[in-house]
Amino acid sequence: MKKLRVGVVYGGRSGEHEISLASAAAVFQRLDPEKYEPIAIRIEKDGRWTLPRKPPSLVSAADVIHAAAADGGRGSADGAREAHLVAHPGADTMLTITRRDDRVSVSTLALDVVFPVLHGPYGEDGTVQGLLELANVAYVGAGVLASAVGMDKAVMKLVFTAKGLPVCDYEVVLLRDWKNDERAVMQSAISRLGFPLFVKPANLGSSVGISKAKHAAELRDAITLAGEFDRKIVIEAAVPNAREIECAVLGNDDPEASVPGEIIPSREFYDYEAKYLDDASKTIVPAKLTRTQTKEVRRLAVEAFKAIDGAGMARVDFLLAGDSGVVYLNEVNTIPGFTAISMYSKMWDASGVPYPKLLDRLIGLAIERHAEKQQRRTSM
Repeated sequence: MKKLRVGVVYGGRSGEHEISLASAAAVFQRLDPEKYEPIAIRIEKDGRWTLPRKPPSLVSAADVIHAAAADGGRGSADGAREAHLVAHPGADTMLTITRRDDRVSVSTLALDVVFPVLHGPYGEDGTVQGLLELANVAYVGAGVLASAVGMDKAVMKLVFTAKGLPVCDYEVVLLRDWKNDERAVMQSAISRLGFPLFVKPANLGSSVGISKAKHAAELRDAITLAGEFDRKIVIEAAVPNAREIECAVLGNDDPEASVPGEIIPSREFYDYEAKYLDDASKTIVPAKLTRTQTKEVRRLAVEAFKAIDGAGMARVDFLLAGDSGVVYLNEVNTIPGFTAISMYSKMWDASGVPYPKLLDRLIGLAIERHAEKQQRRTSM
C-alpha cells in the first residue's frame, strides 16, 4: 500500500510553543513507518512556517523548556526551508522555498493529511483550521467552530450552560473594564462568587496565566496577570475539595469516551510548573471513581464534545467536588497534549487503544470527515 504523507504541524506563536514541540516529538516517534511518511512542519515563534531537516526529538516538555531557556528562547530553524500552505484547493498542498545567497528555488509538496499538534492561540483556536479548510486538505481534529469555542473558555461555558451541562459559577471580565474600574470588578466577583477564586485568561491552555486567589490582594494580582495574556478573563468559584478528573473522547459524529483518569497535582492546583517542570504530580488511570461516577463522567465528556461540535479528538476536564460528589465540567481541549506524560494517550491506552493505534484512528477519522465534505454542494 502507498504510504500516507502526513504533515505534522507543530510549534506555533503561542506561549505553549515548547509543549507543542514535545507533543510532536512523541507523535513522530509513534507514527508507523510502514503506513506513513511523516513530514515535519514547524511554525516558529514569529509565525514563519518551515520544513526543518529533522523532526523534534525531546518528548519531555520539561526538557524542551530547559533547552529553550538555555538558548534564550530563540529556537533554531536548523537550515530549514520555508513552507507556505497553498490556501486554495489543488494537488499541491504546500510551496517550499529554499534561499541560498542570491538564488531562490521553489518546489511543491503534496500532503494526504495534516496533523496539527499545536496548543493555544494561532493553532488550536480555529485559525490554522480555517487555513486548512481553504486549502481543502484533510486534517486531524476539530473544525473551525469547535476549535474556536474550545479555545475560548468564556464562550465554552455559555455553550455548556445552554446545553444544561454543569459548570461552576463564574464571571467574565474584559481587560478594558478592569483597567477602567478595578474596584467595581473585584467587588462584583467577590460578592457573587466569594473566595477562593481561580482566575484564567480565556484563550490559553497548559495552565498558562492561571492563579488561585484567596483574598483581595491575590485577586488583583491574578487578574492583572491573566490580563497580560488575553483581553478576556474568566473568574471562577473554586469547587470545594476538588479532584481533577479527565476523560478522552475519540470520534466524529459517533464519539466514544475513554476510561477517566485523575491528576494528583504536586502543588495546590495543577499549574504550569506542576504539569511540566517537576516530577511530583501523579496520574491515576483509571481514576478511582464509583461505577456511577465513571458512567457520568464519560456521558458528560461525550455531551461536552457534541455541544461544541467536536471532531476527531478532545480531552474533557472535570472538577469533582469532594464534599458533595457533584461533577462540574471545566473545559474541553480540542488538541490535547501528546507528550510523554499527557493524559489523552494514557487514558486511551488504558481503554485498549495503544498510542500507535490511536494515531491510526485519528488519521482515519480525519480522512473520513474530509471525504464526507467533498460530497457537499457548494453552489446552487
